[in-house]
Amino acid sequence: MHPYKRSVRVNDLLRKEIAEIIMHKLKDPRVGFVTVTGVKVSDDLRHAKVYVSIFENAKRDETLKILNSSAGFIRGELGARVRMKFIPQLFFAIDESIEYGAKIDKILDEINSQTESCGQDGDENPA
Repeated sequence: MHPYKRSVRVNDLLRKEIAEIIMHKLKDPRVGFVTVTGVKVSDDLRHAKVYVSIFENAKRDETLKILNSSAGFIRGELGARVRMKFIPQLFFAIDESIEYGAKIDKILDEINSQTESCGQDGDENPA
């Protein structure tokens, strides 16, 4: 028996395959550098939300529209590569976690710089 649910294993498989299809099969020149960061498949394996990170922020919305309009093509390619009873409907969304992590890093850096400046000025009480 596998240590985790089937939907989790399917998430990993679909993430790899979708990334491969976008890189090598999707021939739209408007699609820039796209990274598939994750896939969340519903428990019934009928729907999948594909999280992507898009390098160029200026083309983010356009790239997302292209990916969503290409979902049928990508789903067809998945059907040829993956043996599943049902190939899930694909919905592409922007992965906000990378930007959220960068925001947290920036806040932590600001806190560290404030702490260091207080420690160097002698404002801190050594107790």
